Amino acid sequence: MPFLNSVLDQFGKKYGSSPAVRNFPVNPPLLEQVTGDSREVVPGSVFCCVRGEKRDGLDFAAAAVEKGACAILTDREIPFPVPQLLTTDVRRDMGRLASIVYGCPSSRMKMFAVTGTNGKSTTTWMIRHILQSLGIRTGLFGTIVYNDGAVEKDAGRTTPESYEIQRSLASMVKNGCGACVMEASSHGLSLGRLEGCSFDGAVFTNLSEEHLDYHKTLDEYFQAKSRLFSQYMKDGWHGASNMDDLHGRMLLSAFPGKLIPFGLGENSAEGVRGSILSATPSGNEFSVRLPGRQKDLKVFLPLPGRFNVYNALGSIAILQPFVENPERTAAALRTMPQVPGRLERYYLSSGVCVIIDFAHTPAALGNVLSELRNMCAGRLFAVFGHGGERFQPNRHSLGMTAARLCDRIIVTMDNPRSEDPGDIADQICEGIRSSEREPETEIILDRKAAIRRALDEARAGDVVAVTGKGPEKYLIIGNQTIPYSDRETVLDWVQERGLTWE
Repeated sequence: MPFLNSVLDQFGKKYGSSPAVRNFPVNPPLLEQVTGDSREVVPGSVFCCVRGEKRDGLDFAAAAVEKGACAILTDREIPFPVPQLLTTDVRRDMGRLASIVYGCPSSRMKMFAVTGTNGKSTTTWMIRHILQSLGIRTGLFGTIVYNDGAVEKDAGRTTPESYEIQRSLASMVKNGCGACVMEASSHGLSLGRLEGCSFDGAVFTNLSEEHLDYHKTLDEYFQAKSRLFSQYMKDGWHGASNMDDLHGRMLLSAFPGKLIPFGLGENSAEGVRGSILSATPSGNEFSVRLPGRQKDLKVFLPLPGRFNVYNALGSIAILQPFVENPERTAAALRTMPQVPGRLERYYLSSGVCVIIDFAHTPAALGNVLSELRNMCAGRLFAVFGHGGERFQPNRHSLGMTAARLCDRIIVTMDNPRSEDPGDIADQICEGIRSSEREPETEIILDRKAAIRRALDEARAGDVVAVTGKGPEKYLIIGNQTIPYSDRETVLDWVQERGLTWE
């Protein structure tokens, strides 16, 4: 690990200037780690005083010093006799500092990021699967799990804090990873969690209304996503953007020559253009026209859904400059495994198909239910709710979307947080009632009971879609986080009924 003076010298060379230092010691300390969590502090730590929405990191500085912090990154001087690194932006410099302390790990791997509203998780898993099929050990950050090339753990948030990212990137390098794929969330980009990272390639999937409780406007939300391409790319970077999405085209215009367009149909004729040949519940077969290649690439993807073809096209487009033989990409996609909680399907011996999906926005729910409507020989059930303290207008839209496509709807809870789950359900039902097509609807707030009710009623040929939580293993009710899993609820019911699944 480096000494403080060396880190500050590198910081200044890389970013033009470094934080001002108070109480600089005669013998500069050796920096062991960077953290914004005082509970993690050990001797040799730099503790970063981040101002959060509810807590101020400065309140924990004394505890950090007592535990052995050898330096404090802060935007205000504090009365402690330890080196203080003064900055106007702690969040920004925390990631930059951590990157240098951990050896600039993003410069030692191929780095790929995926941003957009829907499809981030599946696209990152596809890119990682392709790279690993080529023999490149690949780390992962995303909504579902983090993987440093040796250890996999459940994700706490889509994009971790910057010091956590840099620490994990260093572990990836140590564990022999040649690449890393990361979901870049709008919150992560707005809060500077990607500081210290630089990417070789990035994909933009699409944009629809989400997180407007945080970003306020769709344009502000889009600008947050755009920061990935304007602030965090390496020299000579390549990107890919969805030509069939309005904001994808805006991004293509903003970065001419840097982004490869991809999509279905003639809109993407100058980029990576896909044509679906067949679509079944077992997957999609499609052809891909690649720039500079006369012969179309034939691909079979064992994941259903038109939107998964878009995810595959984005993966193919971003890896085109890095994979010499596209046939190897096609071969990898043929063995693509299911992504947890992303159109995760269970065919029951009773003839019922159960789908678990993370869809929690109107656009995502519409995509999933539209695909299932086409596959469904019988009735289409939907079991879903909406998160508390989230963009409330989506509740009405979720109800209208489900009513347009489903035969039976059971409205339930989905992380109500501090809100009344009954009020959230009523707002969804208002959307259902406003639809011209009003299916049979029931409110069952107990999520486990709601799923079991749908499974009890479903018959051979029916499809039961359980959406909103995907692979999450908890429910947030008030201030409590309660262990819970849609998958476990479904499979427990299957076992109780003496059924099997595949």
